[in-house]
Amino acid sequence: MTESVSEEKIVISTGNTPSSEDIAERNTIVYETRIEPNVIESIGENIKAQLFTRFGFLKPKPEEIQLVSIDKYYEPYIKVSGRYLIDYYRKCTYTVKVDNRVQEIILSNQKYRPNQQMGSSAKDNNVLELQGEERLTTKAKASLILDKFGQEVAPGELTSTTPERNPKEILAAFEVKEIAQDRDLDIIRSRIFKRPKDINRLVTELFEVNGRAIIYTPRFRVLYTNVKTGEGRAVEFDGVTAQRILRPRPHP
Repeated sequence: MTESVSEEKIVISTGNTPSSEDIAERNTIVYETRIEPNVIESIGENIKAQLFTRFGFLKPKPEEIQLVSIDKYYEPYIKVSGRYLIDYYRKCTYTVKVDNRVQEIILSNQKYRPNQQMGSSAKDNNVLELQGEERLTTKAKASLILDKFGQEVAPGELTSTTPERNPKEILAAFEVKEIAQDRDLDIIRSRIFKRPKDINRLVTELFEVNGRAIIYTPRFRVLYTNVKTGEGRAVEFDGVTAQRILRPRPHP
């Protein structure tokens, strides 16, 4: 069988670094607080007894529940979008049945000789194995909103509003621990950067992150105590909408 002349193979890394990266700079956004603490206190007064309800109906008297503190903090969210593209060749073998009387086949000015297939019981056919390459393109993209634990959040959980003009100063004033610089990149890379294992030759490969932001949104954590039992309960509110946070998270 006459061998064809192929292009020089390109050796690529099998690690986690693509051949080309385009990473946008990360923005830090702090949303404005639209609700005053006195409004939060007023809302809390209306629901504070519910926090100590037992068995679904045993509710303490309102005067037994006292306000301990109202603390403001900032809840971080990760917003990131990107895409991954790879154009590559992989090795392939095509097996074609031919009449066993055929001694030679010419394809694209190259000569091939069919052979009897190993373990074949077919007496009327030989096989021709054609070695070649297949070109494939794989694309993936994602646009994510994640909480500080890296879990995707419901679309309405992060309410948008006007950003503060001096986000760094506000974060410093509240002693907010910023999320690691590459956390968002690690997450989206794990979602979309899936390099095939059967690459023989690489045409192009791109990992692009075109949108990056860490958004800090204001929250109020209100602490109450039952003076009769000594029990404490906390409830959290959105500092933009005043809505109660129904799935409270650990205080940062």
